[in-house]
Amino acid sequence: MNYKKELLQAIAGKNRGLLATEKDKVQILTAVERLEDHNPTADPLDKPDLLNGDWRLLYTTSKSILGLDNLPFVKLGEIYQCIRTEGSKVYNIAEIMGLPFLEGLISVAAKIDTVSSKRVNVRFQRSIIGLQKVLGYISPRDLINKIEMGKVFPAVDLNWGNFPWSDRNLLFSSDKNEGGWLEITYLDEDLRIGRGNQGNVFILEKC
Repeated sequence: MNYKKELLQAIAGKNRGLLATEKDKVQILTAVERLEDHNPTADPLDKPDLLNGDWRLLYTTSKSILGLDNLPFVKLGEIYQCIRTEGSKVYNIAEIMGLPFLEGLISVAAKIDTVSSKRVNVRFQRSIIGLQKVLGYISPRDLINKIEMGKVFPAVDLNWGNFPWSDRNLLFSSDKNEGGWLEITYLDEDLRIGRGNQGNVFILEKC
């Protein structure tokens, strides 16, 4: 049986989880567990060639992420997690859609420390919140290049310790006092499944 196809069919049309019913969530979690049992990459953190790159969120159980869609006058756009294995960094980027020219962006940069062949600890370092137009936002890759070059943006550009939404992190489960971790439970050439320390599930496809 093609368990990957089964999972992709289960999450199709669910808008990252926003449209998933309780019955859908149970079916999706069952499909996730079946696919995890057939993970082709036993030690995903030993495969930087597979991990490295830009990943787009397909589905999550995280209420913090899905709750961004409830902000006044805006809707949740695409969400990306961009992994740079060479520098042990992860960039989480959420596009917020609103009125014309008022589209927003939330970005969180984190350092990751490998603790096993499947799990990393996460240390948040920097957050950027602003309008896409003001930030000159073109794409996740372009934004990351600017961040890595040390650019300071005309927006809310803060060290993580001062970030007021530290409980609304993107694509990780964490607590600002205890830190967080992410375990990669499935990885192939174009699909990744992760689980965080608060029990959230994240399904992403490689861009």
